[in-house]
Amino acid sequence: MKKIIAFAGSNSSTSINKQLVQYAGSLIEDNEVEYLDLREYDAPIYSADIEKVGVPQSIKNLVAKLAEADAYIIGTPEHNGSLTAFLKNTIDWASRVEAKFLGGKPVLLLSTSNGKRGAVGSLEDLNNKMKYFAGEVAATFSLGSFSENFDIDQGIISNADEKSKLQEAVGQFEKEL
Repeated sequence: MKKIIAFAGSNSSTSINKQLVQYAGSLIEDNEVEYLDLREYDAPIYSADIEKVGVPQSIKNLVAKLAEADAYIIGTPEHNGSLTAFLKNTIDWASRVEAKFLGGKPVLLLSTSNGKRGAVGSLEDLNNKMKYFAGEVAATFSLGSFSENFDIDQGIISNADEKSKLQEAVGQFEKEL
């Protein structure tokens, strides 16, 4: 049994990307999925001056936790067409502990937004950055118009076509485990 660590790069308590990550994780069979709340690993905005004092313990703990995984599911929200400052900051700090902090392990990248594009700009941005952190992207999925295509009460994608696309991405990811 493989251990998959799943999280969304959001500091919102009502993150729709977190909901998508949880749904995707529920589709994984015969493996353990552990969900992280990155808010528990919060750190000040990266600065070389702060780094001279030391990397925050929360980030050291996060990198140690990530090292326990065999694979990752990462949801990336979008702010102004790119990664959230929160996710970018977390990545910046994690890379100071271990440059290749994803360890060459498989990654399923997800994104969603209420816009029709589904945060695809952020998804593409993160996908392009994965090589720097040794994340092996196995599959990607973007869900546009979240509020129209996701049943919050049931915690599932309600649009059959989109549900099928996510199941295909999860299947591709599982092949890499």
